[in-house]
Amino acid sequence: MELKDLKPAEGSRKARKRVGRGPASGTGKTAGRGMNGQKSRSGGGKGVGFEGGQTPLARRLPKLPGFRNFNRVEYLPVNVKRLEEVFEAGDVVDGESLKAKGVIKHADALVKVLGDGDLTKALTVKVDKVSASAKAKIEAAGGKVEEPC
Repeated sequence: MELKDLKPAEGSRKARKRVGRGPASGTGKTAGRGMNGQKSRSGGGKGVGFEGGQTPLARRLPKLPGFRNFNRVEYLPVNVKRLEEVFEAGDVVDGESLKAKGVIKHADALVKVLGDGDLTKALTVKVDKVSASAKAKIEAAGGKVEEPC
């Protein structure tokens, strides 16, 4: 057997239907589309997802799940145990110092100090928000919380 002798299996290949090639072809003139109507026209027929004029399912359902409040203000959380690890006694904790120590990526980001962990160093905290438990721990360690908190 040689390469030239290879043929596809009987019945595995079917010739494409060539429509609109004259009356003798059997699919000439109207090319199997019938006489008139939407489906006989070029580009005719209904689009994918068309539901007879009623609003399609894809448009009835919401684009995304849930609700997004566009007025929400996001704060970067920083716990007091992280302040304990990174800062020395007497340091000022603000956006610039947090960025310098690598705690946050951007100095102008909104920061909220949370009360997870223990604090033994007296720090001056000048961030956007401080939780009540964090404020109590900072003041108990001899530090102070300043505005804009």
